[in-house]
This record gives sequence, structure tokens and C-alpha cells, in this order.
Amino acid sequence: MKTDRSNHIFFRCCYGYAVSGMAVLVIGAILPSIMKEAGISFLAAGSLLSGMAIGNLSASFLFPMIVSRTGRKPAIFFITLLAPVCLLILSILPPFPVIYGTMLVYGLVRGSVTILNNGAVNDIFGDKATGKLNLLHCSFAIGAFLAPFLTAVLMRLGFDWKAILYVILFLTATTAISYGTMDDTLLKTTSKKDKSVPEEKDHSRSFLKSFPFYCIALILFFYLGIENCINGWFVTYLQNTGVMSLSYATTLVSFTWLVIMAGRLVCAALSKRLEKSLMILILSFGSALCFFLLITCKSLPFITFALLGMGFFLSGIYPTCIANAGPLIKGSTAGMSLLTAISALGGIIAPQMVGGAADHMGIVAAIGILSVNMIFVMIFSIINFRNNRKKRIG
Repeated sequence: MKTDRSNHIFFRCCYGYAVSGMAVLVIGAILPSIMKEAGISFLAAGSLLSGMAIGNLSASFLFPMIVSRTGRKPAIFFITLLAPVCLLILSILPPFPVIYGTMLVYGLVRGSVTILNNGAVNDIFGDKATGKLNLLHCSFAIGAFLAPFLTAVLMRLGFDWKAILYVILFLTATTAISYGTMDDTLLKTTSKKDKSVPEEKDHSRSFLKSFPFYCIALILFFYLGIENCINGWFVTYLQNTGVMSLSYATTLVSFTWLVIMAGRLVCAALSKRLEKSLMILILSFGSALCFFLLITCKSLPFITFALLGMGFFLSGIYPTCIANAGPLIKGSTAGMSLLTAISALGGIIAPQMVGGAADHMGIVAAIGILSVNMIFVMIFSIINFRNNRKKRIG
């Protein structure tokens, strides 16, 4: 019976994450069209991506606070209802300050879904969470694959960029209903209305003094900068390389997320055989190799191969890092929120830096800034591996 309820929660989290993937990637897919119709610069577009990341960061503080007053289910229900409202506002292209505010709220929804899903899967599966987390993030990749793909298909059929927004609007509304009717009795609660599980009072916050915790957080800090730029900038980047059309670029980013989905399935299978920190190390070096190949090659086949390869290796970093941090935060909402907050900062800074640089040197050259992120992902992955190795030997 408990297994059935665990799967009930897991499948709803997967559905919510799949729609979240579509909702996030659709922004990058339609960004060239928004820039053209609204007449905004690369810097302004970058600020929209960063605004969404700031909203994602704010979820780390606002979502636990709302949960503590209402409980998880009511909190996620009302927050996810904001997503279709944001998409409706975006579709009418209001003045830039309104668009920016909409992206802040949109990011808040994404961040809240991330915190709920990761925390829920860690809660109900415990030591077996690594494989489940990779499957959970695989569902995000499914949605991320579908959004650019549907955008390209609808544009070929003669629809404009607003058509895909209305499709995502409907799906985000169904997500709110799914979360609102979820059986969450297996989840640890921090609601003040339920004193039966005083999680944050009784729970140790030793992770605040843990260097391994911050090491994992820094991997995610630099990783999320890369991911947010892939989500937001890569359709524009690939189009501006001059070697492919907008349709090919949109389709390629879409298929990159299909590869990411496959990569997460592989990581889920390998999680039973490989130690988490070793997996993170392998994935970070593989993704770095593909990234440097991507930014140095001008051949269409090589660019295609490098982007797909980077997607494969990047795929498992986030969920495996979350699982690696699981024993350190031990189900704490505060711990998961802090981890999300640190990583979200990286997602805020990178798109803005790339957008600002693109106005001066072009988007193709500006993407090279992400080399710094890749190098630090490798450095902290090495440190994390050594920390875990010392712990096992000790």
C-alpha cells in the first residue's frame, strides 16, 4: 500500500516536472521572436532570463515560508496556478517592466516545483533516491525536448510563437490540478497546522557547517549557469553561428533534450553500480570536452555532435548532486532550499553576463564565457570526489 502511494506521488511529480521542462524551454525557443517583435536587445533579453532565475532563487525562501503556513499541497497548488497567468500575460507582449515582473513570478513557479519534487522523492525513497531522482529529472528532459520540437512544428505549419504558449498554458493549468489532488500523506510536513512531524525543530542543521555540502552547492552553482544559458540562449546562439537555420537550431536544441533524457536513464541504471561522486566527476569532464568542441568548431556535423554529447554528459549532474547531498541535508526543507538557492545564483549571473557581452561581441563569442563555468564544475567535482573517497577510506 505504501508502495502504491509512493508511486502516486512520484508519477505526479514526474508529470509536474515534464510540464515544467516544457514551460522553461519554450521561453528559449521563442526568445528570438520576442526579441524581434518587442525590439529588445541581447542585454534586455538576458535580463529576462536572469529575472526568471531570480524568481527561481526567491522560491528557496518564499516556498518554505508558504509551506510552513499552509502545508505543501495547498502551497504548490496555488503557486503553480500562477504559471498559466504568466504565459497569458507574456502572449500579449506588455511593456518591458511587466514582462520582467512576469518572468520573476514564472521563475518562482519553476523553483517551487523543483524544491517540492526533489524534496518529495528524497523523502519517500531515501537511500534509493538516486535512481528515482534521475528518472524524475528525465521527465523534465522529456518536457524540455517537446517544447522546442512543438515550436518548430507549429511554426512550419504556419502558426506564430503564441500558439505554443497557449498549449503550455493549458498544460500548466493541469499541473496545478494534479498537485492539488495529490495524496501527500507520506511526505514530511513543515506546516504549523500539523505538529506531528516537527521536522525543522528536531532536525540537525549540521549541513550548514559542512564543506562537502557547499562543494556540491558550488558544482550546481556553475552547472546551473550553463543549463540556464542552454535553455535560454542556445537557439539564438546556434542560429547566429551562420551554419544553420532557425528551424534546424530549434530542432537541434529539442533533440539535445531527448539525449539528456537518455543520459538520465543511463545514469539511473548506473547509480546502482557507481558511487555518486565518481559519476559526477565523469559527467563533468565529459560535458566539458563536448562544450570546448562546440565553441571551437564551425562545422555543422561537429556542432551537432558536440551539443548532443554535451547534453548527454550534463544530464545526470543535477540529480546526482541532489542525491549526493541527500545524506548531508537528511530531508530538511531548509537544506534543500539553501542548495537550490546557491545553485540558482549561478543561473542568474550567467545568462545576464552572456547577454551583456553579446551586445558588444555577438552571441557566438559571448557563449565562450561559459568556459569559466565548465572549468569550475570540473574543479569542484574533483574536490567532491576526493572528499567522498576520504570519507569511505576513513
